[in-house]
Amino acid sequence: MKKILAWCVLLGALLLPSIASAAEEASTLNSGDTAWIITATALVLFMTIPGLSLFYAGLVRERNVLSVLIHCFVITCIMTVVWLAFGYSLAFAEGNNFIGGLQKAFLKGISPDAIVDGTGIPELIFYAFQMTFFIITPALIVGCFVERMKFSSMILFTTAWAIVVYIPICHMVWGGGTLFGLSGIIDHAGGIVVHITAGIGALVACIMVGKRKDYPDSQILPHNLPMTVTGTAMLWVGWFGFNAGSGLAANGAAAMTLIVTHTSAATAAFVWMLIEWVKFGKPSMLGAATGSIAGLAAITPASGAVGPIGALCIGTASAVLCWYFCAIVKHKFKYDDSLDVVGVHGVGGLVGTILVAVFAASYFGGNAGDDYNTGAQLGTQALASVITIVYTA
Repeated sequence: MKKILAWCVLLGALLLPSIASAAEEASTLNSGDTAWIITATALVLFMTIPGLSLFYAGLVRERNVLSVLIHCFVITCIMTVVWLAFGYSLAFAEGNNFIGGLQKAFLKGISPDAIVDGTGIPELIFYAFQMTFFIITPALIVGCFVERMKFSSMILFTTAWAIVVYIPICHMVWGGGTLFGLSGIIDHAGGIVVHITAGIGALVACIMVGKRKDYPDSQILPHNLPMTVTGTAMLWVGWFGFNAGSGLAANGAAAMTLIVTHTSAATAAFVWMLIEWVKFGKPSMLGAATGSIAGLAAITPASGAVGPIGALCIGTASAVLCWYFCAIVKHKFKYDDSLDVVGVHGVGGLVGTILVAVFAASYFGGNAGDDYNTGAQLGTQALASVITIVYTA
Protein backbone atom coordinates (compact mmCIF):
# COMPACT_ATOMS: atom_id res chain seq x y z
CA MET A 1 0.00 0.00 0.00
CA LYS A 2 2.84 2.40 0.86
CA LYS A 3 4.46 1.71 -2.50
CA ILE A 4 1.17 2.41 -4.31
CA LEU A 5 0.77 5.70 -2.44
CA ALA A 6 4.36 6.63 -3.23
CA TRP A 7 3.81 5.98 -6.94
CA CYS A 8 0.59 8.08 -6.86
CA VAL A 9 2.41 10.99 -5.24
CA LEU A 10 5.20 10.76 -7.81
CA LEU A 11 2.71 10.62 -10.71
CA GLY A 12 0.82 13.61 -9.32
CA ALA A 13 4.03 15.58 -8.99
CA LEU A 14 4.78 14.90 -12.66
CA LEU A 15 1.28 15.77 -13.95
CA LEU A 16 0.44 18.84 -11.88
CA PRO A 17 2.88 21.21 -13.63
CA SER A 18 1.48 20.31 -17.05
CA ILE A 19 -2.11 20.76 -15.82
CA ALA A 20 -1.27 24.12 -14.30
CA SER A 21 0.54 25.13 -17.48
CA ALA A 22 -2.50 24.24 -19.61
CA ALA A 23 -4.81 26.25 -17.35
CA GLU A 24 -2.45 29.20 -17.44
CA GLU A 25 -2.18 29.01 -21.24
CA ALA A 26 -5.98 29.03 -21.62
CA SER A 27 -6.23 32.32 -19.74
CA THR A 28 -3.23 34.11 -21.29
CA LEU A 29 -2.82 36.31 -24.30
CA ASN A 30 -2.83 34.77 -27.76
CA SER A 31 -0.79 37.22 -29.81
CA GLY A 32 -1.96 35.84 -33.17
CA ASP A 33 -5.66 36.12 -32.33
CA THR A 34 -5.10 39.54 -30.77
CA ALA A 35 -3.29 40.85 -33.84
CA TRP A 36 -6.10 39.64 -36.08
CA ILE A 37 -8.86 41.26 -33.99
CA ILE A 38 -6.92 44.54 -33.91
CA THR A 39 -6.83 44.35 -37.72
CA ALA A 40 -10.52 43.40 -37.88
CA THR A 41 -11.40 46.36 -35.66
CA ALA A 42 -9.63 48.71 -38.07
CA LEU A 43 -11.43 47.07 -41.01
CA VAL A 44 -14.89 47.55 -39.48
CA LEU A 45 -14.19 51.20 -38.63
CA PHE A 46 -12.96 51.55 -42.23
CA MET A 47 -16.44 50.42 -43.31
CA THR A 48 -18.02 53.54 -41.82
CA ILE A 49 -15.34 56.14 -42.43
CA PRO A 50 -14.74 56.21 -45.35
CA GLY A 51 -16.64 53.20 -46.82
CA LEU A 52 -20.29 53.88 -45.95
CA SER A 53 -19.71 57.63 -46.14
CA LEU A 54 -18.59 57.45 -49.77
CA PHE A 55 -21.18 54.81 -50.69
CA TYR A 56 -24.01 57.06 -49.49
CA ALA A 57 -22.43 60.34 -50.64
CA GLY A 58 -22.23 59.18 -54.25
CA LEU A 59 -25.92 58.21 -54.27
CA VAL A 60 -27.36 61.56 -53.19
CA ARG A 61 -27.64 64.83 -55.10
CA GLU A 62 -24.53 66.96 -55.23
CA ARG A 63 -25.84 69.58 -52.81
CA ASN A 64 -26.24 66.94 -50.08
CA VAL A 65 -22.83 65.25 -50.26
CA LEU A 66 -21.30 67.14 -47.36
CA SER A 67 -24.42 66.50 -45.28
CA VAL A 68 -24.05 62.74 -45.67
CA LEU A 69 -20.33 62.82 -44.93
CA ILE A 70 -20.76 64.79 -41.70
CA HIS A 71 -23.63 62.51 -40.62
CA CYS A 72 -21.42 59.42 -40.77
CA PHE A 73 -18.41 61.23 -39.30
CA VAL A 74 -20.27 62.69 -36.32
CA ILE A 75 -22.14 59.45 -35.62
CA THR A 76 -18.71 57.80 -35.33
CA CYS A 77 -17.69 60.37 -32.73
CA ILE A 78 -20.90 60.31 -30.67
CA MET A 79 -21.27 56.52 -30.61
CA THR A 80 -17.66 56.20 -29.47
CA VAL A 81 -18.39 58.36 -26.41
CA VAL A 82 -21.69 56.60 -25.64
CA TRP A 83 -20.01 53.18 -25.91
CA LEU A 84 -17.31 54.26 -23.47
CA ALA A 85 -19.66 55.92 -20.98
CA PHE A 86 -22.21 53.13 -20.60
CA GLY A 87 -22.96 51.39 -23.93
CA TYR A 88 -20.41 48.59 -23.62
CA SER A 89 -21.32 47.95 -20.01
CA LEU A 90 -25.06 47.77 -20.70
CA ALA A 91 -24.44 45.46 -23.67
CA PHE A 92 -21.82 43.07 -22.26
CA ALA A 93 -21.61 43.38 -18.47
CA GLU A 94 -23.52 41.00 -16.22
CA GLY A 95 -27.12 42.03 -15.68
CA ASN A 96 -30.49 40.49 -16.42
CA ASN A 97 -31.77 38.85 -19.59
CA PHE A 98 -32.75 42.23 -21.08
CA ILE A 99 -29.88 44.57 -20.25
CA GLY A 100 -26.46 44.54 -18.60
CA GLY A 101 -25.30 46.52 -15.59
CA LEU A 102 -23.09 49.59 -15.25
CA GLN A 103 -20.15 47.91 -13.55
CA LYS A 104 -17.97 48.35 -16.67
CA ALA A 105 -18.96 51.97 -17.40
CA PHE A 106 -15.96 54.01 -18.57
CA LEU A 107 -14.04 50.70 -18.71
CA LYS A 108 -14.07 50.49 -14.92
CA GLY A 109 -12.24 47.42 -13.64
CA ILE A 110 -10.94 46.37 -17.08
CA SER A 111 -7.16 46.18 -16.96
CA PRO A 112 -4.90 45.79 -20.00
CA ASP A 113 -4.23 42.24 -18.85
CA ALA A 114 -7.91 41.21 -18.70
CA ILE A 115 -8.70 38.40 -21.16
CA VAL A 116 -12.15 37.64 -22.57
CA ASP A 117 -13.34 34.26 -21.24
CA GLY A 118 -12.89 31.45 -23.73
CA THR A 119 -10.54 33.47 -25.94
CA GLY A 120 -6.95 34.63 -25.98
CA ILE A 121 -7.70 38.30 -26.69
CA PRO A 122 -7.69 41.25 -24.27
CA GLU A 123 -11.09 42.58 -23.24
CA LEU A 124 -9.96 46.04 -24.32
CA ILE A 125 -9.68 44.99 -27.97
CA PHE A 126 -13.02 43.15 -27.70
CA TYR A 127 -14.48 46.43 -26.42
CA ALA A 128 -13.01 48.29 -29.41
CA PHE A 129 -14.16 45.65 -31.91
CA GLN A 130 -17.74 45.75 -30.65
CA MET A 131 -17.60 49.56 -30.61
CA THR A 132 -17.16 49.59 -34.39
CA PHE A 133 -20.40 47.60 -34.75
CA PHE A 134 -22.14 50.11 -32.49
CA ILE A 135 -20.87 52.90 -34.75
CA ILE A 136 -21.89 51.52 -38.13
CA THR A 137 -25.40 50.33 -37.26
CA PRO A 138 -27.03 53.75 -36.66
CA ALA A 139 -24.93 55.13 -39.53
CA LEU A 140 -26.68 52.65 -41.84
CA ILE A 141 -30.05 54.19 -40.95
CA VAL A 142 -28.93 57.60 -42.22
CA GLY A 143 -29.51 56.36 -45.76
CA CYS A 144 -33.28 56.14 -45.29
CA PHE A 145 -33.91 59.81 -44.42
CA VAL A 146 -30.94 61.42 -46.14
CA GLU A 147 -31.63 64.84 -47.73
CA ARG A 148 -34.53 65.64 -45.40
CA MET A 149 -33.59 65.62 -41.69
CA LYS A 150 -31.93 68.43 -39.74
CA PHE A 151 -28.46 67.71 -38.39
CA SER A 152 -29.53 68.20 -34.77
CA SER A 153 -32.53 65.91 -35.25
CA MET A 154 -30.30 63.26 -36.81
CA ILE A 155 -28.01 63.36 -33.77
CA LEU A 156 -30.90 63.03 -31.32
CA PHE A 157 -32.60 60.24 -33.26
CA THR A 158 -29.55 58.05 -33.91
CA THR A 159 -28.31 58.41 -30.34
CA ALA A 160 -31.70 57.54 -28.85
CA TRP A 161 -32.12 54.65 -31.28
CA ALA A 162 -28.70 53.23 -30.42
CA ILE A 163 -29.48 53.31 -26.70
CA VAL A 164 -33.06 52.06 -26.84
CA VAL A 165 -32.76 49.49 -29.64
CA TYR A 166 -29.19 48.44 -30.36
CA ILE A 167 -27.84 48.05 -26.83
CA PRO A 168 -30.67 45.83 -25.46
CA ILE A 169 -30.78 43.67 -28.61
CA CYS A 170 -26.98 43.31 -28.50
CA HIS A 171 -27.11 42.21 -24.86
CA MET A 172 -29.95 39.78 -25.48
CA VAL A 173 -28.30 38.12 -28.51
CA TRP A 174 -24.56 38.44 -27.81
CA GLY A 175 -24.07 39.80 -24.30
CA GLY A 176 -25.34 37.00 -22.09
CA GLY A 177 -29.09 37.68 -22.06
CA THR A 178 -31.92 35.97 -23.91
CA LEU A 179 -34.12 37.51 -26.59
CA PHE A 180 -37.23 37.85 -24.41
CA GLY A 181 -36.71 34.27 -23.25
CA LEU A 182 -35.58 32.86 -26.60
CA SER A 183 -32.11 31.29 -26.73
CA GLY A 184 -30.09 29.22 -29.19
CA ILE A 185 -30.14 31.92 -31.90
CA ILE A 186 -27.52 31.81 -34.67
CA ASP A 187 -26.29 35.32 -35.43
CA HIS A 188 -22.58 35.21 -36.10
CA ALA A 189 -21.93 38.86 -36.93
CA GLY A 190 -25.17 40.79 -36.79
CA GLY A 191 -28.05 39.75 -39.04
CA ILE A 192 -30.36 40.45 -36.11
CA VAL A 193 -28.28 42.83 -34.03
CA VAL A 194 -27.17 45.03 -36.94
CA HIS A 195 -29.15 44.56 -40.15
CA ILE A 196 -32.71 43.75 -39.08
CA THR A 197 -32.66 46.43 -36.39
CA ALA A 198 -31.23 48.99 -38.83
CA GLY A 199 -33.68 48.00 -41.57
CA ILE A 200 -36.78 48.25 -39.38
CA GLY A 201 -35.51 51.43 -37.74
CA ALA A 202 -35.03 52.87 -41.22
CA LEU A 203 -38.53 51.87 -42.32
CA VAL A 204 -40.19 53.56 -39.34
CA ALA A 205 -37.93 56.62 -39.62
CA CYS A 206 -38.55 57.27 -43.32
CA ILE A 207 -42.32 56.90 -42.87
CA MET A 208 -42.39 59.24 -39.87
CA VAL A 209 -40.15 61.87 -41.48
CA GLY A 210 -42.16 61.79 -44.71
CA LYS A 211 -41.24 61.88 -48.37
CA ARG A 212 -38.94 64.24 -50.20
CA LYS A 213 -40.93 66.92 -52.02
CA ASP A 214 -40.07 65.58 -55.46
CA TYR A 215 -40.50 61.88 -54.60
CA PRO A 216 -41.64 59.78 -56.45
CA ASP A 217 -42.62 62.13 -59.30
CA SER A 218 -39.10 63.03 -60.43
CA GLN A 219 -36.19 60.69 -61.04
CA ILE A 220 -33.46 61.23 -58.41
CA LEU A 221 -30.17 59.92 -59.79
CA PRO A 222 -26.81 59.36 -58.04
CA HIS A 223 -24.59 62.38 -58.61
CA ASN A 224 -21.28 60.47 -58.54
CA LEU A 225 -21.42 56.75 -59.21
CA PRO A 226 -17.60 56.26 -59.10
CA MET A 227 -17.73 57.55 -55.51
CA THR A 228 -20.39 54.98 -54.68
CA VAL A 229 -18.42 52.16 -56.30
CA THR A 230 -15.34 53.19 -54.32
CA GLY A 231 -17.38 53.10 -51.11
CA THR A 232 -18.79 49.70 -52.09
CA ALA A 233 -15.29 48.28 -52.53
CA MET A 234 -14.27 49.64 -49.13
CA LEU A 235 -17.34 48.09 -47.51
CA TRP A 236 -16.66 44.75 -49.21
CA VAL A 237 -13.06 44.61 -47.97
CA GLY A 238 -14.01 45.89 -44.51
CA TRP A 239 -16.69 43.20 -44.23
CA PHE A 240 -13.95 40.58 -43.91
CA GLY A 241 -13.17 42.11 -40.51
CA PHE A 242 -16.86 42.37 -39.71
CA ASN A 243 -17.58 38.68 -40.28
CA ALA A 244 -14.26 36.85 -40.05
CA GLY A 245 -13.31 38.81 -36.94
CA SER A 246 -16.49 37.86 -35.09
CA GLY A 247 -15.11 34.42 -34.25
CA LEU A 248 -12.44 36.23 -32.18
CA ALA A 249 -9.70 33.94 -33.45
CA ALA A 250 -7.26 33.63 -36.34
CA ASN A 251 -7.97 30.05 -37.42
CA GLY A 252 -9.56 27.87 -40.08
CA ALA A 253 -13.07 28.90 -39.07
CA ALA A 254 -12.16 32.53 -39.72
CA ALA A 255 -10.78 31.53 -43.13
CA MET A 256 -14.04 29.81 -44.06
CA THR A 257 -16.01 32.81 -42.81
CA LEU A 258 -13.96 35.07 -45.08
CA ILE A 259 -14.52 32.75 -48.06
CA VAL A 260 -18.29 32.52 -47.66
CA THR A 261 -18.52 36.28 -47.10
CA HIS A 262 -16.74 36.98 -50.37
CA THR A 263 -18.68 34.29 -52.23
CA SER A 264 -22.07 35.58 -51.13
CA ALA A 265 -21.18 39.16 -52.12
CA ALA A 266 -19.90 38.15 -55.54
CA THR A 267 -22.89 35.88 -56.20
CA ALA A 268 -25.44 38.51 -55.19
CA ALA A 269 -23.76 41.19 -57.32
CA PHE A 270 -23.79 38.92 -60.36
CA VAL A 271 -27.40 37.77 -59.86
CA TRP A 272 -28.63 41.35 -59.34
CA MET A 273 -26.84 42.31 -62.56
CA LEU A 274 -28.51 39.42 -64.41
CA ILE A 275 -31.96 40.46 -63.12
CA GLU A 276 -31.44 43.95 -64.49
CA TRP A 277 -30.09 42.57 -67.75
CA VAL A 278 -33.21 40.46 -68.28
CA LYS A 279 -35.63 43.09 -66.97
CA PHE A 280 -34.22 46.23 -68.60
CA GLY A 281 -32.02 44.92 -71.41
CA LYS A 282 -28.71 45.94 -69.85
CA PRO A 283 -26.90 45.63 -66.49
CA SER A 284 -25.83 48.60 -64.36
CA MET A 285 -22.87 49.34 -62.13
CA LEU A 286 -25.25 50.65 -59.47
CA GLY A 287 -27.16 47.37 -59.52
CA ALA A 288 -24.01 45.28 -59.19
CA ALA A 289 -22.78 47.45 -56.31
CA THR A 290 -26.14 47.29 -54.52
CA GLY A 291 -26.32 43.54 -55.04
CA SER A 292 -22.92 43.03 -53.45
CA ILE A 293 -24.02 44.90 -50.31
CA ALA A 294 -27.21 42.81 -50.18
CA GLY A 295 -25.12 39.64 -50.34
CA LEU A 296 -22.82 40.89 -47.61
CA ALA A 297 -25.74 41.79 -45.35
CA ALA A 298 -27.38 38.41 -45.90
CA ILE A 299 -24.30 36.29 -45.21
CA THR A 300 -23.48 38.21 -42.01
CA PRO A 301 -25.58 36.12 -39.57
CA ALA A 302 -24.74 32.88 -41.37
CA SER A 303 -21.05 33.37 -42.09
CA GLY A 304 -19.82 31.40 -39.09
CA ALA A 305 -22.11 28.41 -39.72
CA VAL A 306 -22.41 27.76 -43.47
CA GLY A 307 -20.10 26.52 -46.21
CA PRO A 308 -19.62 27.59 -49.83
CA ILE A 309 -22.91 26.02 -51.02
CA GLY A 310 -24.80 27.97 -48.38
CA ALA A 311 -23.00 31.16 -49.44
CA LEU A 312 -24.01 30.67 -53.08
CA CYS A 313 -27.64 30.04 -52.16
CA ILE A 314 -27.87 32.87 -49.63
CA GLY A 315 -26.21 35.27 -52.07
CA THR A 316 -28.67 34.32 -54.80
CA ALA A 317 -31.71 34.57 -52.54
CA SER A 318 -30.63 37.95 -51.18
CA ALA A 319 -30.17 39.38 -54.68
CA VAL A 320 -33.62 38.27 -55.82
CA LEU A 321 -35.54 39.32 -52.71
CA CYS A 322 -33.66 42.55 -52.07
CA TRP A 323 -34.06 43.59 -55.71
CA TYR A 324 -37.79 42.88 -55.47
CA PHE A 325 -38.16 45.05 -52.37
CA CYS A 326 -36.07 47.88 -53.80
CA ALA A 327 -37.62 47.84 -57.27
CA ILE A 328 -41.21 46.77 -56.61
CA VAL A 329 -42.33 46.87 -52.97
CA LYS A 330 -40.91 50.32 -52.16
CA HIS A 331 -42.65 51.91 -55.13
CA LYS A 332 -45.89 50.04 -54.52
CA PHE A 333 -46.18 51.27 -50.93
CA LYS A 334 -44.52 54.63 -51.72
CA TYR A 335 -42.32 54.90 -48.63
CA ASP A 336 -39.32 57.10 -49.36
CA ASP A 337 -36.37 54.96 -48.28
CA SER A 338 -33.85 57.19 -50.05
CA LEU A 339 -30.90 54.78 -50.34
CA ASP A 340 -32.70 51.44 -49.86
CA VAL A 341 -31.65 50.69 -46.31
CA VAL A 342 -34.85 48.68 -45.77
CA GLY A 343 -34.61 46.71 -49.00
CA VAL A 344 -30.89 45.95 -48.79
CA HIS A 345 -29.99 45.73 -45.10
CA GLY A 346 -33.36 44.90 -43.55
CA VAL A 347 -34.41 42.30 -46.11
CA GLY A 348 -30.86 41.02 -46.60
CA GLY A 349 -30.35 40.54 -42.87
CA LEU A 350 -33.71 38.76 -42.61
CA VAL A 351 -32.88 36.43 -45.52
CA GLY A 352 -29.59 35.37 -43.95
CA THR A 353 -31.06 35.02 -40.46
CA ILE A 354 -33.72 32.61 -41.75
CA LEU A 355 -31.65 30.66 -44.29
CA VAL A 356 -28.78 29.95 -41.89
CA ALA A 357 -31.10 27.45 -40.23
CA VAL A 358 -31.17 25.47 -43.49
CA PHE A 359 -27.60 25.79 -44.74
CA ALA A 360 -25.90 25.30 -41.37
CA ALA A 361 -26.78 21.61 -41.72
CA SER A 362 -23.84 19.33 -42.53
CA TYR A 363 -25.73 18.09 -45.61
CA PHE A 364 -25.09 21.50 -47.22
CA GLY A 365 -21.54 21.78 -45.90
CA GLY A 366 -22.42 23.66 -42.72
CA ASN A 367 -20.80 23.06 -39.35
CA ALA A 368 -23.89 22.40 -37.22
CA GLY A 369 -23.10 18.72 -36.54
CA ASP A 370 -24.93 15.43 -37.02
CA ASP A 371 -27.56 15.95 -34.32
CA TYR A 372 -28.66 19.31 -35.74
CA ASN A 373 -32.44 19.84 -36.05
CA THR A 374 -33.14 22.09 -39.03
CA GLY A 375 -36.84 22.51 -38.27
CA ALA A 376 -36.31 23.52 -34.66
CA GLN A 377 -33.56 25.98 -35.59
CA LEU A 378 -35.71 27.42 -38.37
CA GLY A 379 -38.44 28.11 -35.84
CA THR A 380 -35.95 29.76 -33.49
CA GLN A 381 -34.53 31.97 -36.25
CA ALA A 382 -37.98 32.99 -37.50
CA LEU A 383 -39.24 33.79 -34.00
CA ALA A 384 -36.08 35.77 -33.20
CA SER A 385 -36.59 37.80 -36.38
CA VAL A 386 -40.22 38.55 -35.55
CA ILE A 387 -39.37 39.56 -31.98
CA THR A 388 -36.62 41.88 -33.21
CA ILE A 389 -38.86 43.44 -35.85
CA VAL A 390 -41.65 44.10 -33.35
CA TYR A 391 -39.35 45.45 -30.64
CA THR A 392 -37.44 47.71 -33.03
CA ALA A 393 -40.62 49.05 -34.65
